[in-house]
Amino acid sequence: MLTTRRIAATAAGTIALALAATSCSTGGGGDVDPSADISEQTLTVSIWADYYPEDLAEQFEKATGVKTTIVNHTTNEDIVAKLTASADPGIDVAFVSGQYAQALGEQGILAKLDKSLIPNEENLYPEALGLDYDPGNVYSEPYAWGTTGLCYRPDLTGFEPTSWNDLLNPKPELVGKTTMLSTDRWLAMPALKAQGHSLNTTDDAELEEAKAQLLETKSTLLAYDDTTFYSKLVSGEAAMVEAWDGWCNYGIAEDPSISFVIPDEGADLWVDTMTVLESSKNKEAAMAFINYILDPEVQTWVAENILYKVPNQKAMEALDPALIESYPTLGITVDELFEQEVIVDLGEDSLRYVDLNAEVLATN
Repeated sequence: MLTTRRIAATAAGTIALALAATSCSTGGGGDVDPSADISEQTLTVSIWADYYPEDLAEQFEKATGVKTTIVNHTTNEDIVAKLTASADPGIDVAFVSGQYAQALGEQGILAKLDKSLIPNEENLYPEALGLDYDPGNVYSEPYAWGTTGLCYRPDLTGFEPTSWNDLLNPKPELVGKTTMLSTDRWLAMPALKAQGHSLNTTDDAELEEAKAQLLETKSTLLAYDDTTFYSKLVSGEAAMVEAWDGWCNYGIAEDPSISFVIPDEGADLWVDTMTVLESSKNKEAAMAFINYILDPEVQTWVAENILYKVPNQKAMEALDPALIESYPTLGITVDELFEQEVIVDLGEDSLRYVDLNAEVLATN
């Protein structure tokens, strides 16, 4: 189980501030040599805890001869701070959410991927090569993806929610029985979508309209909760929560009556990605690692054990139908995902969401 919301896009303004404070030059590790002997290289990978096989380093080293160390980061903020703190942070491969890969790539902190070293890219759904934050997967390859919606207990709500307004303007009997995510893009999203706006909007009037709704909603909430919301559903303390689809599965694992729905107004398509640092001296091994991860057997393990969908078509087709029956969010199709809006980096405009978030959370 994930102990912190690794894709909880943490304040997007943090990356804008961090990147503004660091040079675009990262002391690059040189050009990629496809003929290099990667068994002579070493690798340091930074990834969210509990998001990969425990023996991943051992298995990759066994397959390639590359001595591999895996370190954990807690949030996108955490890893971005490490990547931008110095010209060489000592990390070869970093897992970050899509909009962060976009910003880091645009700032020259990430290396362009040599696709000749990543033939397993062919296992991806074709749609996974056209994501708005990095069209063509120039700087990143997707690891897992999903969406956000309402996770709820029908026995406690008394109805099947269909709209973000069911959360934003709850029925009297649900007042004090709902939670929302507190990170900036996800705090704003229900109100923006309910009002028909883009979750990537930078329009002042639209953001003000969303803020007004969120301030009105605040008094109806049990809590803002990014990590234990599903536990509140299991205990009955909450009846309905804003949730990432994979995390809703952790509640379903404990109480199969829990359900998940994408509201009619739509939601997001988030993606967690794998990137190679421009400063890496082990780029060939780094790209071999990404290629290893994109092997269907590895990606199948991720879907079966992390309970998140993966963009690897062969892996998803290998899932046991009984698993999807138990965890219906795994059955959300690629077409359904792409009906949602891809989260992209907004540069300095991300600070608008940081400010909105801070104001809503601080208001009594």
